[in-house]
Amino acid sequence: MSPKNLIKLKKIRKNLDKLDNSFLKLVKKRTILVNQVLKLKENKNQIVDNKRIKFILDQIRKKSIKNKIDPRITNRIWKNMIWSYINYERNNFKKK
Repeated sequence: MSPKNLIKLKKIRKNLDKLDNSFLKLVKKRTILVNQVLKLKENKNQIVDNKRIKFILDQIRKKSIKNKIDPRITNRIWKNMIWSYINYERNNFKKK
């Protein structure tokens, strides 16, 4: 890699790091909301809502296309996020 491109790469990576930090703040906020939802659930079988998952993924697909983002990328990100939070809920569910 040329020195000029190396400088460009470092700048881009610095911006990616800033974006990652912003994303972490959003994940924290989402986790707080998931905890609030989890407190409302009375049974462990309420954790997975397939209709809601389908709705979310459909909406993300439409918004991705509208914003010219490859929907395969956003679908994979959201699926992983959804299932990560489902596992989180399962591990943190406290039966009333």
